[in-house]
Amino acid sequence: MSFAWTVLVVVFLLPGAYCFSRDEFPSHFVFGASTSAYQVEGAADKDGRKPSIWDTFSHAGNGNMYQGNGDIASDQYHKYKEDVQLMANMGLDAYRFSISWSRLIPDGKGPVNPKGLQYYNNVINELISHGIQPHVTLHHWDLPQTLEDEYGGWVNRSIVKDFTAYVDVCFKEFGDRVKYWTTVNEGNVYAMFGYDIGILPPQRCSPSFIANCSKGNSSTEPYLAAHHMLLAHASAARLYRTKYKSMQHGFIGFNILAFGYVPITNTSGDIIAAQRARDFMMGWFLNPLTFGDYPDIMKRNVGSRLPSFTKKESNLVKGSIDFLGINFYYSFYVKNKPDKQHIEDRDYRADMEVETIDLIPNDTSIYEVPITTWILQDVLDSVKNDYGDFPIYIHENGQKTFSNSSLDDWSRVKYLHEYIGSMANALRSGSNVKGYFVWSLLDSFEILGGYEISYGLYYVDMKDPNLKRQPKLSAEWYANFLKGKPMDPKVMIKIEKNPLLPSHTFFLHNAK
Repeated sequence: MSFAWTVLVVVFLLPGAYCFSRDEFPSHFVFGASTSAYQVEGAADKDGRKPSIWDTFSHAGNGNMYQGNGDIASDQYHKYKEDVQLMANMGLDAYRFSISWSRLIPDGKGPVNPKGLQYYNNVINELISHGIQPHVTLHHWDLPQTLEDEYGGWVNRSIVKDFTAYVDVCFKEFGDRVKYWTTVNEGNVYAMFGYDIGILPPQRCSPSFIANCSKGNSSTEPYLAAHHMLLAHASAARLYRTKYKSMQHGFIGFNILAFGYVPITNTSGDIIAAQRARDFMMGWFLNPLTFGDYPDIMKRNVGSRLPSFTKKESNLVKGSIDFLGINFYYSFYVKNKPDKQHIEDRDYRADMEVETIDLIPNDTSIYEVPITTWILQDVLDSVKNDYGDFPIYIHENGQKTFSNSSLDDWSRVKYLHEYIGSMANALRSGSNVKGYFVWSLLDSFEILGGYEISYGLYYVDMKDPNLKRQPKLSAEWYANFLKGKPMDPKVMIKIEKNPLLPSHTFFLHNAK
Protein backbone atom coordinates (compact mmCIF):
# COMPACT_ATOMS: atom_id res chain seq x y z
CA MET A 1 0.00 0.00 0.00
CA SER A 2 1.36 3.43 -0.90
CA PHE A 3 2.28 5.99 1.74
CA ALA A 4 -0.24 8.55 0.45
CA TRP A 5 -3.11 6.06 0.45
CA THR A 6 -2.17 4.86 3.92
CA VAL A 7 -2.18 8.41 5.23
CA LEU A 8 -5.47 9.35 3.61
CA VAL A 9 -7.56 6.28 4.22
CA VAL A 10 -7.22 4.15 7.33
CA VAL A 11 -9.48 1.26 8.09
CA PHE A 12 -10.29 2.23 11.60
CA LEU A 13 -12.59 2.36 14.59
CA LEU A 14 -16.35 2.28 14.99
CA PRO A 15 -19.42 2.72 12.82
CA GLY A 16 -20.13 6.40 12.47
CA ALA A 17 -16.50 7.51 12.71
CA TYR A 18 -16.10 10.69 10.75
CA CYS A 19 -13.62 13.35 9.73
CA PHE A 20 -12.67 15.70 12.55
CA SER A 21 -9.61 17.67 13.53
CA ARG A 22 -8.35 19.94 16.28
CA ASP A 23 -9.26 22.87 14.04
CA GLU A 24 -12.95 22.06 14.40
CA PHE A 25 -12.86 23.06 18.06
CA PRO A 26 -12.98 26.67 19.25
CA SER A 27 -9.63 28.20 20.18
CA HIS A 28 -10.73 28.43 23.83
CA PHE A 29 -11.65 24.72 24.03
CA VAL A 30 -9.04 23.01 26.19
CA PHE A 31 -7.68 19.50 25.82
CA GLY A 32 -5.86 18.02 28.76
CA ALA A 33 -5.23 15.05 31.01
CA SER A 34 -6.07 14.41 34.65
CA THR A 35 -4.56 12.84 37.76
CA SER A 36 -5.09 13.16 41.50
CA ALA A 37 -2.61 13.67 44.31
CA TYR A 38 -2.77 10.35 46.14
CA GLN A 39 -2.78 8.38 42.92
CA VAL A 40 0.41 9.83 41.42
CA GLU A 41 2.41 11.93 43.89
CA GLY A 42 3.90 9.32 46.21
CA ALA A 43 6.21 10.71 48.90
CA ALA A 44 3.37 9.95 51.26
CA ASP A 45 5.43 10.42 54.43
CA LYS A 46 7.95 12.92 53.08
CA ASP A 47 8.49 16.61 53.80
CA GLY A 48 5.82 17.00 56.44
CA ARG A 49 2.87 15.30 54.76
CA LYS A 50 0.59 13.38 57.13
CA PRO A 51 -1.89 10.59 56.30
CA SER A 52 -5.23 11.12 54.62
CA ILE A 53 -8.23 8.80 54.81
CA TRP A 54 -7.03 7.28 51.52
CA ASP A 55 -3.69 6.33 53.12
CA THR A 56 -5.60 4.67 55.94
CA PHE A 57 -7.91 2.87 53.54
CA SER A 58 -5.12 1.50 51.36
CA HIS A 59 -2.92 0.43 54.28
CA ALA A 60 -5.92 -1.41 55.75
CA GLY A 61 -6.21 -3.50 52.57
CA ASN A 62 -8.32 -1.40 50.15
CA GLY A 63 -11.53 -3.00 51.32
CA ASN A 64 -10.05 -6.43 50.49
CA MET A 65 -10.40 -5.64 46.78
CA TYR A 66 -6.72 -5.48 45.76
CA GLN A 67 -3.23 -4.89 47.15
CA GLY A 68 -0.97 -1.85 47.12
CA ASN A 69 -0.95 1.76 48.26
CA GLY A 70 0.04 5.23 47.16
CA ASP A 71 3.18 5.53 49.27
CA ILE A 72 5.31 5.84 46.12
CA ALA A 73 2.74 5.66 43.32
CA SER A 74 4.15 7.27 40.15
CA ASP A 75 6.39 9.53 42.28
CA GLN A 76 5.26 12.71 40.61
CA TYR A 77 6.38 14.52 43.76
CA HIS A 78 9.96 14.05 42.59
CA LYS A 79 9.33 13.70 38.85
CA TYR A 80 6.93 16.59 38.20
CA LYS A 81 9.34 18.38 35.85
CA GLU A 82 9.67 15.26 33.71
CA ASP A 83 5.90 14.83 33.67
CA VAL A 84 5.26 18.45 32.71
CA GLN A 85 7.72 18.02 29.85
CA LEU A 86 5.73 15.00 28.67
CA MET A 87 2.58 17.14 28.73
CA ALA A 88 4.29 19.89 26.76
CA ASN A 89 5.65 17.41 24.21
CA MET A 90 2.16 16.00 23.78
CA GLY A 91 0.70 19.45 23.22
CA LEU A 92 -1.72 19.52 26.18
CA ASP A 93 -3.53 22.79 26.82
CA ALA A 94 -4.24 21.96 30.46
CA TYR A 95 -3.47 19.61 33.32
CA ARG A 96 -6.06 18.76 35.96
CA PHE A 97 -4.50 17.67 39.24
CA SER A 98 -5.46 17.83 42.89
CA ILE A 99 -3.83 19.35 45.94
CA SER A 100 -3.25 17.03 48.86
CA TRP A 101 -4.86 18.80 51.81
CA SER A 102 -2.71 16.78 54.21
CA ARG A 103 0.46 17.80 52.36
CA LEU A 104 -0.40 21.49 52.44
CA ILE A 105 -1.99 21.57 55.93
CA PRO A 106 -0.95 18.26 57.51
CA ASP A 107 -3.41 18.32 60.42
CA GLY A 108 -6.30 19.57 58.27
CA LYS A 109 -6.25 22.91 60.07
CA GLY A 110 -3.60 25.07 61.63
CA PRO A 111 -0.07 25.68 60.31
CA VAL A 112 0.72 25.46 56.60
CA ASN A 113 3.52 23.05 55.66
CA PRO A 114 6.15 25.21 53.87
CA LYS A 115 7.50 22.25 51.88
CA GLY A 116 4.02 21.33 50.70
CA LEU A 117 3.41 24.94 49.74
CA GLN A 118 6.68 25.05 47.82
CA TYR A 119 5.89 21.81 45.98
CA TYR A 120 2.58 23.05 44.60
CA ASN A 121 4.12 26.40 43.71
CA ASN A 122 6.80 24.51 41.80
CA VAL A 123 4.26 22.37 39.94
CA ILE A 124 2.10 25.35 39.00
CA ASN A 125 5.08 27.42 37.90
CA GLU A 126 6.42 24.54 35.81
CA LEU A 127 3.06 24.17 34.08
CA ILE A 128 2.78 27.91 33.41
CA SER A 129 6.31 28.06 32.02
CA HIS A 130 5.31 25.46 29.42
CA GLY A 131 2.06 27.20 28.52
CA ILE A 132 -0.15 24.62 30.27
CA GLN A 133 -3.20 25.75 32.25
CA PRO A 134 -3.40 24.34 35.79
CA HIS A 135 -6.91 23.13 36.64
CA VAL A 136 -6.91 22.37 40.36
CA THR A 137 -9.19 20.07 42.34
CA LEU A 138 -9.18 20.93 46.03
CA HIS A 139 -10.53 17.65 47.40
CA HIS A 140 -10.12 14.34 45.56
CA TRP A 141 -11.21 11.85 48.25
CA ASP A 142 -8.15 12.40 50.48
CA LEU A 143 -9.43 14.16 53.60
CA PRO A 144 -6.75 14.55 56.30
CA GLN A 145 -7.06 11.62 58.69
CA THR A 146 -6.84 13.95 61.68
CA LEU A 147 -10.20 15.50 60.79
CA GLU A 148 -11.79 12.09 60.34
CA ASP A 149 -10.48 11.06 63.75
CA GLU A 150 -11.47 14.31 65.47
CA TYR A 151 -15.07 14.65 64.37
CA GLY A 152 -15.91 12.20 61.59
CA GLY A 153 -14.87 14.33 58.63
CA TRP A 154 -17.62 15.02 56.11
CA VAL A 155 -20.46 13.73 58.29
CA ASN A 156 -19.87 16.60 60.71
CA ARG A 157 -20.74 20.21 60.01
CA SER A 158 -17.36 21.31 61.40
CA ILE A 159 -15.85 20.31 58.05
CA VAL A 160 -17.35 23.39 56.41
CA LYS A 161 -15.23 25.78 58.46
CA ASP A 162 -12.04 23.75 58.09
CA PHE A 163 -12.50 23.25 54.34
CA THR A 164 -13.07 26.98 53.88
CA ALA A 165 -9.87 27.79 55.78
CA TYR A 166 -7.94 25.27 53.64
CA VAL A 167 -9.18 26.65 50.34
CA ASP A 168 -8.47 30.18 51.56
CA VAL A 169 -4.79 29.20 51.73
CA CYS A 170 -4.98 27.75 48.22
CA PHE A 171 -6.68 30.82 46.74
CA LYS A 172 -4.23 33.15 48.47
CA GLU A 173 -1.07 31.26 47.56
CA PHE A 174 -1.87 29.91 44.08
CA GLY A 175 -4.78 31.96 42.76
CA ASP A 176 -2.60 34.45 40.90
CA ARG A 177 -1.78 31.59 38.49
CA VAL A 178 -4.69 29.14 38.89
CA LYS A 179 -7.93 30.24 37.21
CA TYR A 180 -9.96 27.01 37.38
CA TRP A 181 -10.85 25.59 40.79
CA THR A 182 -12.96 22.49 41.41
CA THR A 183 -13.90 22.17 45.06
CA VAL A 184 -14.84 18.47 45.27
CA ASN A 185 -14.28 15.55 42.91
CA GLU A 186 -17.24 13.22 42.29
CA GLY A 187 -19.18 14.34 45.33
CA ASN A 188 -22.03 11.95 44.50
CA VAL A 189 -19.90 8.82 44.22
CA TYR A 190 -17.75 9.83 47.17
CA ALA A 191 -20.89 10.05 49.33
CA MET A 192 -22.39 6.81 48.02
CA PHE A 193 -19.32 4.56 47.93
CA GLY A 194 -17.62 6.04 50.98
CA TYR A 195 -20.64 6.31 53.28
CA ASP A 196 -23.34 3.94 51.99
CA ILE A 197 -21.60 0.95 50.41
CA GLY A 198 -18.33 1.51 52.26
CA ILE A 199 -15.90 0.29 49.60
CA LEU A 200 -14.07 3.61 49.29
CA PRO A 201 -12.44 5.77 51.95
CA PRO A 202 -13.38 6.53 54.67
CA GLN A 203 -15.12 3.12 54.52
CA ARG A 204 -18.16 4.00 56.58
CA CYS A 205 -21.38 1.97 56.31
CA SER A 206 -23.91 0.02 58.32
CA PRO A 207 -22.57 -3.35 59.56
CA SER A 208 -24.87 -5.45 57.38
CA PHE A 209 -23.68 -4.02 54.08
CA ILE A 210 -21.12 -5.17 51.52
CA ALA A 211 -17.97 -3.81 53.09
CA ASN A 212 -16.55 -4.74 56.48
CA CYS A 213 -17.09 -1.30 57.99
CA SER A 214 -16.24 -0.66 61.62
CA LYS A 215 -18.37 2.49 61.80
CA GLY A 216 -21.04 4.38 59.93
CA ASN A 217 -24.75 4.46 59.11
CA SER A 218 -25.78 3.84 55.51
CA SER A 219 -29.25 5.28 56.10
CA THR A 220 -28.10 8.76 57.09
CA GLU A 221 -24.41 9.37 56.49
CA PRO A 222 -24.41 9.51 52.66
CA TYR A 223 -26.91 12.35 52.90
CA LEU A 224 -25.00 14.13 55.67
CA ALA A 225 -21.70 13.90 53.78
CA ALA A 226 -23.28 15.22 50.58
CA HIS A 227 -25.02 18.04 52.45
CA HIS A 228 -21.79 19.19 54.04
CA MET A 229 -19.95 18.97 50.71
CA LEU A 230 -22.53 21.31 49.22
CA LEU A 231 -22.26 23.74 52.13
CA ALA A 232 -18.45 23.60 52.06
CA HIS A 233 -18.41 24.18 48.32
CA ALA A 234 -20.81 27.11 48.63
CA SER A 235 -18.74 28.61 51.44
CA ALA A 236 -15.60 28.31 49.31
CA ALA A 237 -17.36 29.89 46.33
CA ARG A 238 -18.58 32.82 48.43
CA LEU A 239 -15.07 33.30 49.82
CA TYR A 240 -13.55 33.31 46.36
CA ARG A 241 -16.12 35.65 44.88
CA THR A 242 -15.97 38.17 47.71
CA LYS A 243 -12.23 38.13 48.44
CA TYR A 244 -10.33 36.95 45.37
CA LYS A 245 -12.27 36.98 42.11
CA SER A 246 -11.94 40.71 41.41
CA MET A 247 -8.15 40.34 41.51
CA GLN A 248 -7.65 36.81 40.21
CA HIS A 249 -10.53 36.50 37.70
CA GLY A 250 -10.90 32.77 38.18
CA PHE A 251 -13.80 30.31 38.22
CA ILE A 252 -15.23 27.90 40.79
CA GLY A 253 -16.81 24.57 39.91
CA PHE A 254 -17.99 21.27 41.35
CA ASN A 255 -17.47 17.79 39.91
CA ILE A 256 -19.83 14.81 39.71
CA LEU A 257 -19.64 11.38 38.13
CA ALA A 258 -22.39 11.09 35.54
CA PHE A 259 -23.72 7.61 34.84
CA GLY A 260 -25.82 7.03 31.78
CA TYR A 261 -29.21 5.57 32.69
CA VAL A 262 -31.34 3.88 30.03
CA PRO A 263 -34.76 2.37 30.86
CA ILE A 264 -34.60 -1.37 30.22
CA THR A 265 -38.11 -1.33 28.72
CA ASN A 266 -40.44 1.32 27.35
CA THR A 267 -42.86 0.85 30.22
CA SER A 268 -43.73 3.94 32.22
CA GLY A 269 -42.34 2.30 35.38
CA ASP A 270 -38.86 1.83 33.91
CA ILE A 271 -38.86 5.24 32.20
CA ILE A 272 -39.74 6.93 35.48
CA ALA A 273 -37.16 4.77 37.28
CA ALA A 274 -34.40 5.96 34.92
CA GLN A 275 -35.32 9.56 35.67
CA ARG A 276 -35.40 8.77 39.39
CA ALA A 277 -31.88 7.33 39.14
CA ARG A 278 -30.71 10.53 37.43
CA ASP A 279 -32.35 12.62 40.14
CA PHE A 280 -30.63 10.63 42.88
CA MET A 281 -27.20 10.58 41.24
CA MET A 282 -26.99 13.99 39.55
CA GLY A 283 -29.96 15.97 40.85
CA TRP A 284 -28.72 15.22 44.37
CA PHE A 285 -26.10 17.93 43.77
CA LEU A 286 -27.26 19.80 40.68
CA ASN A 287 -30.70 20.60 42.04
CA PRO A 288 -29.31 22.41 45.11
CA LEU A 289 -26.58 24.08 43.04
CA THR A 290 -29.18 25.32 40.55
CA PHE A 291 -32.41 25.75 42.54
CA GLY A 292 -31.27 25.73 46.16
CA ASP A 293 -32.94 22.49 47.26
CA TYR A 294 -32.98 18.72 46.77
CA PRO A 295 -35.20 17.04 44.14
CA ASP A 296 -38.77 16.37 45.22
CA ILE A 297 -38.38 12.62 44.64
CA MET A 298 -35.49 12.52 47.12
CA LYS A 299 -37.56 14.36 49.71
CA ARG A 300 -40.37 11.84 49.28
CA ASN A 301 -38.22 8.70 49.25
CA VAL A 302 -35.73 9.69 51.95
CA GLY A 303 -38.00 11.60 54.29
CA SER A 304 -36.55 12.98 57.50
CA ARG A 305 -33.16 11.37 56.85
CA LEU A 306 -32.50 13.97 54.14
CA PRO A 307 -31.00 17.14 55.65
CA SER A 308 -32.70 20.41 54.85
CA PHE A 309 -31.29 23.80 53.91
CA THR A 310 -32.16 26.95 55.77
CA LYS A 311 -33.23 29.86 53.61
CA LYS A 312 -29.79 31.41 54.01
CA GLU A 313 -28.04 28.14 53.11
CA SER A 314 -30.29 27.62 50.11
CA ASN A 315 -29.41 31.06 48.77
CA LEU A 316 -25.72 30.39 49.41
CA VAL A 317 -25.70 27.07 47.54
CA LYS A 318 -27.92 28.21 44.69
CA GLY A 319 -25.85 29.57 41.80
CA SER A 320 -22.53 28.78 43.47
CA ILE A 321 -20.90 27.15 40.44
CA ASP A 322 -19.30 28.91 37.50
CA PHE A 323 -18.88 25.58 35.72
CA LEU A 324 -19.67 21.90 36.17
CA GLY A 325 -17.08 19.16 35.96
CA ILE A 326 -18.38 15.84 34.65
CA ASN A 327 -16.57 12.50 34.83
CA PHE A 328 -18.08 9.92 32.49
CA TYR A 329 -17.33 6.22 32.06
CA TYR A 330 -20.24 3.81 32.52
CA SER A 331 -23.88 3.47 31.51
CA PHE A 332 -26.59 1.17 32.84
CA TYR A 333 -29.99 -0.19 32.01
CA VAL A 334 -32.48 0.74 34.72
CA LYS A 335 -35.38 -1.35 35.97
CA ASN A 336 -38.05 -0.14 38.36
CA LYS A 337 -37.70 -1.86 41.75
CA PRO A 338 -39.98 -0.51 44.49
CA ASP A 339 -38.57 -1.03 47.99
CA LYS A 340 -41.01 -2.18 50.65
CA GLN A 341 -38.79 -1.47 53.65
CA HIS A 342 -39.89 1.13 56.14
CA ILE A 343 -38.62 4.49 54.94
CA GLU A 344 -36.42 5.02 58.01
CA ASP A 345 -34.69 1.63 57.60
CA ARG A 346 -33.49 2.07 54.02
CA ASP A 347 -30.11 3.12 52.70
CA TYR A 348 -29.27 5.37 49.75
CA ARG A 349 -29.49 2.62 47.12
CA ALA A 350 -32.80 1.33 48.46
CA ASP A 351 -34.15 4.88 48.46
CA MET A 352 -33.48 5.08 44.72
CA GLU A 353 -35.80 2.11 44.13
CA VAL A 354 -34.11 0.90 40.95
CA GLU A 355 -32.14 -2.07 39.73
CA THR A 356 -29.19 -1.30 37.45
CA ILE A 357 -27.78 -3.68 34.85
CA ASP A 358 -24.51 -3.18 33.00
CA LEU A 359 -24.91 -1.73 29.54
CA ILE A 360 -22.16 -3.42 27.54
CA PRO A 361 -22.16 -3.47 23.71
CA ASN A 362 -21.74 -6.90 22.13
CA ASP A 363 -18.42 -5.95 20.54
CA THR A 364 -16.84 -4.72 23.79
CA SER A 365 -14.80 -6.88 26.14
CA ILE A 366 -16.14 -7.01 29.68
CA TYR A 367 -12.73 -5.82 30.78
CA GLU A 368 -13.06 -2.56 28.87
CA VAL A 369 -15.10 0.54 29.53
CA PRO A 370 -17.87 0.45 26.90
CA ILE A 371 -18.07 3.25 24.36
CA THR A 372 -21.44 4.99 24.75
CA THR A 373 -20.89 8.42 23.23
CA TRP A 374 -24.59 8.88 22.44
CA ILE A 375 -25.39 8.49 26.12
CA LEU A 376 -22.83 11.13 27.08
CA GLN A 377 -24.56 13.44 24.60
CA ASP A 378 -27.86 12.64 26.31
CA VAL A 379 -26.31 13.49 29.68
CA LEU A 380 -25.11 16.85 28.33
CA ASP A 381 -28.53 17.58 26.87
CA SER A 382 -30.27 16.60 30.11
CA VAL A 383 -28.03 18.87 32.18
CA LYS A 384 -28.71 21.78 29.85
CA ASN A 385 -32.46 21.20 29.74
CA ASP A 386 -32.93 20.47 33.44
CA TYR A 387 -30.40 22.74 35.14
CA GLY A 388 -29.26 25.43 32.74
CA ASP A 389 -26.62 26.19 30.17
CA PHE A 390 -23.57 26.64 32.37
CA PRO A 391 -20.10 25.72 31.08
CA ILE A 392 -19.13 22.04 31.35
CA TYR A 393 -15.71 20.43 31.43
CA ILE A 394 -15.36 16.70 30.85
CA HIS A 395 -12.86 16.23 33.67
CA GLU A 396 -12.39 12.48 33.29
CA ASN A 397 -13.01 10.04 30.48
CA GLY A 398 -10.81 7.08 29.69
CA GLN A 399 -10.34 3.42 28.90
CA LYS A 400 -8.90 0.89 31.32
CA THR A 401 -6.52 -1.91 30.43
CA PHE A 402 -4.56 -4.38 32.50
CA SER A 403 -1.39 -2.90 33.95
CA ASN A 404 0.83 -5.35 32.06
CA SER A 405 -0.84 -4.65 28.73
CA SER A 406 1.08 -3.78 25.58
CA LEU A 407 2.07 -0.22 24.79
CA ASP A 408 -0.05 -0.70 21.66
CA ASP A 409 -3.28 0.14 23.48
CA TRP A 410 -5.65 -0.10 20.52
CA SER A 411 -8.79 -0.06 22.62
CA ARG A 412 -7.77 3.24 24.23
CA VAL A 413 -7.03 4.82 20.83
CA LYS A 414 -10.47 3.70 19.63
CA TYR A 415 -12.06 5.05 22.81
CA LEU A 416 -10.38 8.47 22.60
CA HIS A 417 -11.18 8.82 18.91
CA GLU A 418 -14.86 8.21 19.53
CA TYR A 419 -15.22 10.45 22.57
CA ILE A 420 -13.19 13.34 21.19
CA GLY A 421 -15.25 13.09 18.02
CA SER A 422 -18.37 13.20 20.19
CA MET A 423 -17.14 16.49 21.69
CA ALA A 424 -17.17 18.03 18.21
CA ASN A 425 -20.69 16.68 17.72
CA ALA A 426 -21.77 18.07 21.08
CA LEU A 427 -20.50 21.54 20.20
CA ARG A 428 -22.32 21.42 16.87
CA SER A 429 -25.54 20.52 18.67
CA GLY A 430 -25.24 23.46 21.05
CA SER A 431 -23.64 21.93 24.15
CA ASN A 432 -21.69 24.38 26.27
CA VAL A 433 -18.67 22.08 26.64
CA LYS A 434 -15.44 23.96 27.27
CA GLY A 435 -12.87 21.21 27.64
CA TYR A 436 -12.01 17.51 27.61
CA PHE A 437 -9.50 15.78 29.93
CA VAL A 438 -8.31 12.21 29.47
CA TRP A 439 -8.09 10.03 32.55
CA SER A 440 -5.27 9.70 33.00
CA LEU A 441 -1.88 11.13 32.13
CA LEU A 442 -0.01 8.27 33.82
CA ASP A 443 -0.58 4.75 34.98
CA SER A 444 -1.33 5.28 38.65
CA PHE A 445 -2.87 3.82 41.81
CA GLU A 446 -6.50 3.32 40.81
CA ILE A 447 -9.21 3.55 43.46
CA LEU A 448 -11.03 0.39 42.26
CA GLY A 449 -8.05 -1.68 41.16
CA GLY A 450 -4.75 -0.40 42.50
CA TYR A 451 -1.94 -1.17 40.08
CA GLU A 452 -3.78 -4.12 38.54
CA ILE A 453 -5.53 -1.89 36.01
CA SER A 454 -4.33 1.20 34.19
CA TYR A 455 -5.82 4.20 32.42
CA GLY A 456 -2.59 6.00 31.57
CA LEU A 457 -1.49 7.54 28.30
CA TYR A 458 1.99 6.80 29.63
CA TYR A 459 3.02 3.42 31.00
CA VAL A 460 4.83 3.57 34.33
CA ASP A 461 6.91 0.51 35.16
CA MET A 462 6.28 0.13 38.89
CA LYS A 463 9.07 -2.45 39.12
CA ASP A 464 11.63 -0.03 37.74
CA PRO A 465 13.34 1.91 40.58
CA ASN A 466 13.28 5.00 38.35
CA LEU A 467 9.58 4.51 37.49
CA LYS A 468 10.33 5.07 33.82
CA ARG A 469 7.53 6.60 31.74
CA GLN A 470 6.88 5.19 28.26
CA PRO A 471 4.33 6.60 25.80
CA LYS A 472 1.59 4.27 24.71
CA LEU A 473 0.07 4.36 21.23
CA SER A 474 -2.77 6.43 22.71
CA ALA A 475 -0.30 9.13 23.78
CA GLU A 476 1.03 9.30 20.24
CA TRP A 477 -2.50 9.43 18.80
CA TYR A 478 -3.53 12.19 21.21
CA ALA A 479 -0.37 14.21 20.53
CA ASN A 480 -0.82 13.98 16.77
CA PHE A 481 -4.45 15.00 17.03
CA LEU A 482 -3.56 18.00 19.19
CA LYS A 483 -0.81 19.06 16.81
CA GLY A 484 -2.85 18.47 13.66
CA LYS A 485 -0.43 15.83 12.41
CA PRO A 486 -1.06 12.40 10.87
CA MET A 487 0.18 9.33 12.68
CA ASP A 488 3.35 7.57 11.65
CA PRO A 489 2.59 5.51 8.49
CA LYS A 490 3.96 2.34 10.06
CA VAL A 491 1.60 2.77 13.01
CA MET A 492 -1.31 3.42 10.70
CA ILE A 493 -0.61 0.30 8.65
CA LYS A 494 -0.57 -1.66 11.88
CA ILE A 495 -3.90 -0.11 12.91
CA GLU A 496 -5.34 -1.00 9.52
CA LYS A 497 -4.30 -4.62 9.84
CA ASN A 498 -5.29 -4.98 13.48
CA PRO A 499 -8.12 -7.54 13.65
CA LEU A 500 -9.42 -6.05 16.91
CA LEU A 501 -10.63 -2.92 15.14
CA PRO A 502 -13.72 -3.04 12.91
CA SER A 503 -13.19 -1.72 9.39
CA HIS A 504 -14.39 1.82 8.71
CA THR A 505 -12.94 4.79 6.93
CA PHE A 506 -11.21 7.59 8.80
CA PHE A 507 -9.65 10.57 7.05
CA LEU A 508 -6.52 11.93 8.68
CA HIS A 509 -6.46 15.73 8.73
CA ASN A 510 -3.37 17.46 7.32
CA ALA A 511 -2.23 14.36 5.45
CA LYS A 512 0.59 15.16 3.01
